[in-house]
Amino acid sequence: MIELRRVDPEEFTAKLDAVLDVYTAAMLPPADQLTGRRAIIRGHASYTGFTCLLAERADGRTVGVAYGFHGEPGQWWHGVVRQALTEHDGQARTGEWLDDAFELAEIHVHPDYQGKGVGRAMVTGLCAGRLERTAVLSTRDQETAARHLYRSLGFGDLLTGFVFPGGQERYAILGTRLPLAGS
Repeated sequence: MIELRRVDPEEFTAKLDAVLDVYTAAMLPPADQLTGRRAIIRGHASYTGFTCLLAERADGRTVGVAYGFHGEPGQWWHGVVRQALTEHDGQARTGEWLDDAFELAEIHVHPDYQGKGVGRAMVTGLCAGRLERTAVLSTRDQETAARHLYRSLGFGDLLTGFVFPGGQERYAILGTRLPLAGS
């Protein structure tokens, strides 16, 4: 049985090893990127409106993590995506999506637990009760199970084929109005 548990920023930071274990199993990043990811993820816990759900087995092992926060100027992802969306769609449309957005920063499920509703439960749980107008996220620009999940929850493509500065992989930026459809 998998239980979802909301954790505050302090407990989230204390559980960074478990969070990174799930991230590593799900994303298979190069080992040399993990130190940087740890610092980025730790920093997210200080953002306005930070909320996190951990998916845990009965023995307490973390098998899923999802968190987000209120997007604001000065945050790296927010700034990079705002610039790209503005260049693509103009300032007014970008403002509709990003001026009052809940940014889902990380959503990962250990491969042994994927396809069992854990990701869906975490995304719907994170978005439930949020007061922001929209929810936005980035995901690999491929037909993955994650992308299918986001579409089934009402997320649509805002920008595709996007490469983050310093990266090579293509991402899609997705958004939906809150509350989530069907929640």
